[in-house]
Amino acid sequence: MYQALYRKWRPKTFSDVIGQPHVTETLRHQLTAGRISHAYLFIGTRGTGKTSCAKILAKAVNCENLQDGDPCNTCPACVGIESGGILDVEELDAASNNGVDHVRALRDEAVFTPAVVRKRVYIVDEVHMLSTAAFNALLKILEEPPAHLMFILATTEAHKVPATILSRCQRYAFRRVGASDIAGRLHAVAAAEGLELQEDAGRMLARLADGSMRDALALLDQCATDRAIDVPLVQEFVGLTGTEEVAKLLTAIGGQDVDGALGIVNGLYYAGRDMGALLGELGTLLRDVLLTQIAPGGANDLLSGSFDRGVIEPFTSLPPETLLFALGQVTDAMGALARSTNRKLTVEITVIRLCDVQLSENIDALQARVARLEQQVATGAPVQVRQAPTVQALVAEPEAEDELPPWDVPPPPETDHSEEQLVPIEPPAPVANTPPASGDGVWRQILDKVQPQLDMSIFSLISDSKEVTTTLDSGSCNIYIENDFTRLMVETPEVLAAIEKAAAEVMGKPIRAKVHAGSPAGEPPINKLDALTQKGFGNITIK
Repeated sequence: MYQALYRKWRPKTFSDVIGQPHVTETLRHQLTAGRISHAYLFIGTRGTGKTSCAKILAKAVNCENLQDGDPCNTCPACVGIESGGILDVEELDAASNNGVDHVRALRDEAVFTPAVVRKRVYIVDEVHMLSTAAFNALLKILEEPPAHLMFILATTEAHKVPATILSRCQRYAFRRVGASDIAGRLHAVAAAEGLELQEDAGRMLARLADGSMRDALALLDQCATDRAIDVPLVQEFVGLTGTEEVAKLLTAIGGQDVDGALGIVNGLYYAGRDMGALLGELGTLLRDVLLTQIAPGGANDLLSGSFDRGVIEPFTSLPPETLLFALGQVTDAMGALARSTNRKLTVEITVIRLCDVQLSENIDALQARVARLEQQVATGAPVQVRQAPTVQALVAEPEAEDELPPWDVPPPPETDHSEEQLVPIEPPAPVANTPPASGDGVWRQILDKVQPQLDMSIFSLISDSKEVTTTLDSGSCNIYIENDFTRLMVETPEVLAAIEKAAAEVMGKPIRAKVHAGSPAGEPPINKLDALTQKGFGNITIK
């Protein structure tokens, strides 16, 4: 039966582990010196060798013929652990066994002496998934373990592991594997499997793996065919766009060619290219161009390597502000793709905003527009200005030709200003403050705005005209409430903030909401009995 490459080529010894010498050399030295800890915690991203090193360490502490810190893989203990036949070495997945009952069962079993090997080893993967009660149950045995017991914990999120667990383990941080190390390993595996992997294709697979050796082997397995594995084959099988198409898209965006940019996106979409990969490659190209501009000294070490200098150079004339704005838009769009039901539409909206910066209103867009205008002025290129529609285009022509429309005013007669004397301008007369108005219609509009933001019980209180009276003036909304309970429910900061926000939207200016006890000045207090009498209850008369 066929076995996946990442399983078939899993490291068997510490020497086979790629890109983690700081971990493997330390563990080999401990094994050689006989200074083995009872608990280890391996931290790192996916595919960096945490579980592989845990299995190698479990074999090494039980190996009968240890070879310079590496297990021999030939003795009964190594063969039995590798095949899973020795039950004293157990691998657990904390994601599916995260309850306190699972840890209690493990703790009760761990006290027994191993039957076949020297050490009973528990490898707990994704340990951060354990519940709080499970961590507490594990804590005691980690603090005072039997001499025959060893725990090897592995996690991708160390910040979720309690400090009490961290302090009882030796911690080893696994780094992302370098692209050159991954490419070398891929070529060795391809040669052993009889695959023809070209150099540039190997580098592309190494970059796509993003530091994960397991992902790189899975991608190589995906691209394995009878023909040579080259860059076009990798792009086709993985769903990448390709440097040429991404460069064409950025050229159209830089030239504000909306039609051309949308045409490229449409063609790539129907060619089966992944929209997320398209945005990722566009963001990588924008990043490389920006780094070439702002960090020319260290750009060679910082560049992604996905695009060569010939592709990057034509875009170095773009202003850094424009590149930063474009990177922000692409990053936001990549986050929105996970929630989008129409991925193509999300990419198209992003491309339209990149082509026409005036459609965005944030500060980055404004800086990008200013930088583009400065560049056009410096190079002498024509500046395109979006013209606002004229009044004549918005208003229909009058029916009678002899009637002048109100905006077509004849010019004033020419006057001679040679002997004009300065006449002091009198300041305008102060405008008297208008008294507050009840504003029932405005208050109803405010209630309509604030209804979705309040609890129904609160809204029913403030919308009761028998209980609440309001007056509105230029800068405040006065709310008069006689009932103490109603007033206490309304004058909370949350309710007042919601009313002020709704009033500002209706009035078009900041409004402050104030709650007062009683009735407005000059009005008699509301008599609830009179209100009920006026309302009436059919044939019932209230005296």
